[in-house]
Formats: sequence, structure tokens, C-alpha cells
Amino acid sequence: MHERLLADFAAGKKAALARAISVVENHRAGFEALLGMAHARTGRAQRIGLTGPPGAGKSTLTAGLCRAYRAEGLTVGIIAVDPTSPFTGGALLGDRIRMEDVALDPGVYIRSLATRGSLGGLSSATREICDVLDAFGVDRILIETVGVGQTELDIARTADSSVVVLVPESGDSIQTLKAGLMEIADIFIVNKSDRPGADRLRNEIEVMLGMRSGATLRDVPAHHGVDLSRNVARQAREAASKDGDAWIPPVLRTVASKDEGVAGLVEALDRHFRYLEASGTLRDRRRTRLRERVVEVVEDKARRRLWNDAGTRQWLEERLPELEAGHATPFTVADDLLARSADLLTRTS
Repeated sequence: MHERLLADFAAGKKAALARAISVVENHRAGFEALLGMAHARTGRAQRIGLTGPPGAGKSTLTAGLCRAYRAEGLTVGIIAVDPTSPFTGGALLGDRIRMEDVALDPGVYIRSLATRGSLGGLSSATREICDVLDAFGVDRILIETVGVGQTELDIARTADSSVVVLVPESGDSIQTLKAGLMEIADIFIVNKSDRPGADRLRNEIEVMLGMRSGATLRDVPAHHGVDLSRNVARQAREAASKDGDAWIPPVLRTVASKDEGVAGLVEALDRHFRYLEASGTLRDRRRTRLRERVVEVVEDKARRRLWNDAGTRQWLEERLPELEAGHATPFTVADDLLARSADLLTRTS
């Protein structure tokens, strides 16, 4: 069966793509062979992550991006990651509903994923599914997820370009103060920018970008040297832009529900990708991704080999009385467990 699936996948059959993703997502038998075949074919797709708080309009913006890329004749894969319920283990997976207008396009593939207990906002299988879509020949992969926090770090590790989507409502502006959020964003979007407060939020982001670079007004004498007739945020942007060839994230305004500003986002993404290629940053990011992937595979295999082994579980149970009595510590027991498990961890099958 897997030989047929591999052949159909290589032949570009969309049904085989769906089956391959299911095999990979659930780590069914043969998933490593599929990913092994996919590895040699990856590196052609541009991977774009979109994140931000609930209600920011990410799904609508993702659908708008999808339509823009399809108008250029590009194929698009969308991975919509929803948080898993801590009570039922399920997820709402409402993104597919909100993207209904693009879901029927034969040049678009949409996959909804639950986080399944992943510590960040992304499912642990997200990066693997990106590889499968890339190997299938998809031109643009859009990864859309919710949250501000660990999610941004996951997006930055998965995507070539990271887009942070905010809205003018009270409370969102404080997110611009988070160092992690500022560090991972390649492009900022102020969506629903026809609402009050959009200009204020955009200015706050611009000032924070200048402060992050350490360039904000650094050449201007205190108090009397500041030109109050000009926008302070713009002065911050201009100061930051003098720092050579570094990428300064643009702050764009969109009204995704009306497709306003989407063309500007496409242009900014293309410009950022060209910067990544010219600066060598794209190679560095993808090399880091490969390194982290090896670490993830090792950790996953070690965990499964240890805790799927009945003898290891029984051995740990027998050591618990020592731990309870204080005659041993979790660290010494862990060292002993690793020492007795050398063959289990190093075998090739």
C-alpha cells in the first residue's frame, strides 16, 4: 500500500497528498519513508506564518493572501492550527469554515490541525506537513495559528517569513511591548485598520521597532533637537533604517474583509523573501530548521523507545520507594535509567 502511495504522491495526485498528510500527522506505519522521500524534494516552497490574537482576522487575511497568489497562478497550501480543548482533546477547527470561498479551488489545499497538547501554538506535526506540501510542489505554504506567546517562537522556527497580525482594539497595543513578539515578526499587519485606534497602534509599533534597533533618535539632541512637527514614529523608522542592510519590518494596514492592503502584503512578502535569499538569511534559517528537526526526531524516538518498553516502566516503578524515602533523587534515577537503556536507545530497529 505504501509503495502505491509513494508512487501516486510522486505523480502529483492530490488524493495521495491527503493520504500522505494523514499518515504523517498521525505517525502511522510508513511515515518515516514518506518523510524521507519528501526531504530530497523540499526547499522550493515559500513558507509564510501568520499569527496574532483571537479575532484579529487572520483567517480572512490568509484567504485573501491565497486568492492573491492564485491570481498569480501559484498553488497554495494552508495549514490552519487551532488550539486543542484541554477537556475533550478536540478543536473547533473553524478556519476551514471561514475559508470556504477558497477551499473549493483545485489549486488550494487546506489542512486543519489541532495542537494536540503541543506546548506552543503549533501542532508537533506542522513542520512535517509543511515538508510534505513542499515536496508535493506547492508554491506557497501559509501557516495560520492563534495566540501571542510561545506560538510566535514556533512560527519563527517553522516559517521563512513571519507575519504578526494585530487589531486596533484596546489591549492589543501592549503586545507590541513583548520582546519575543518584536523579535520574530518580519512583517506587522494592523488589520481592521478602518477602525478607530489603527493609526495609534501603527505608530506604537513603529516607535518600538526603532527602539529595538537602538537607533531611535540617537543622533538627536535631547528635548530641543526633536522635530515635533514630524511624526515621531516616522523619525524612529528613518533612524532604524540607517542601520545598513538589516531588515526593518514594515507595518502595514489592511482591511482583510474588503481585500484592502492584501496586495501590499504580497509585495512585502516577496521583498522579504528576496532579502532572505540575498543576505544568506534564508540558508541560515533553513539550516537551523534542519538541525532542530534532527533534535526533535532524536527526542521523539528516545521517548518512545524508553516509555513503550515494559521493562523500563517496571524498573522505574521498582525505584519509586527509594525516591519516596529520599534515598535517591530523580536525577540519579534518570542517570541509572539511561545507563541501563543504552542498547534500547542505540539499536537501529
